[in-house]
Amino acid sequence: MTSKLLQAVILGPPGSGKGTVCQMIAQNFGLQHLSSCHLRENIKANREVGDMAKKHLERGILVPDQVITHLMLLELVSRSGQHWLLDSFPRTLVQAEALDKICDLDLVTTSNIPFETLKDRLSPRWIHPPSRRVYHMDFNPPHVHGIDDITGEALIQQEEDQPEAVAARLRWYKDTVKPVIELCKSRGVLHQFSRMETNKIWPYVYTLFSNKITPIKCRQAF
Repeated sequence: MTSKLLQAVILGPPGSGKGTVCQMIAQNFGLQHLSSCHLRENIKANREVGDMAKKHLERGILVPDQVITHLMLLELVSRSGQHWLLDSFPRTLVQAEALDKICDLDLVTTSNIPFETLKDRLSPRWIHPPSRRVYHMDFNPPHVHGIDDITGEALIQQEEDQPEAVAARLRWYKDTVKPVIELCKSRGVLHQFSRMETNKIWPYVYTLFSNKITPIKCRQAF
C-alpha cells in the first residue's frame, strides 16, 4: 500500500448520492472532504474570491470556471500535506486541466446511472424553505401532503427540482463532464459504478480506498 498522500475525486450527476458516499469516505479514511460548499463559505466570509462568486450568483448566472478553480486550488494549497477528497470538482475540462498542473490524482470514481432513473429520483423533492428540510414524495413524504411535519408551514418545489429543470441539469452534466471522465480514464485512475443505493455502492468504494490508504479503525488498532 502506498504511503504517499492520497488525492481523490468523486464525480457523479445530481441525485447519484455522491455527497453521502463522500462523507462516508471522509469518516472512514480521514480524508479532507472539499466540495462546492467551500464556495458558499467564502461568500459568507466575504473573501475576495467569494465576493467574485457572489457577484455572479446575485445576477443569476453561472460562476465562471476560473473563479471556482481559483477557489478550489486555494483550498488545496491550504491543505498541503493532507489526504484530500474532492466532491464534484473538476466538472469541466478547464477545471481538470488546472488541477492536473498541481497534482496527480490517485483515484477518481463516477456513477454510470440512467438519467431517467435520476430524473425520477430528483423530481419528487419538496422543501421547507426556512429550515431547508427536504422531503421526497416517494421515499420520505410529509405526514400531510404539502405541509412541513414540524412547523405546519407550506412546502415548495424549487424550480431546479421541477422535471424540465432536472432534465436540463442532467443534460448539462453529461455534456460537460464527459471530457473530464475521458481524461481520467486515459490516466488509468477512473473507476465507474452503476448503482444508486449507498449500501450497495459502499463496499465497492471502501475496497477501492482500502487499496490506497489504511482505514482509520485499522490505524487505531496498532
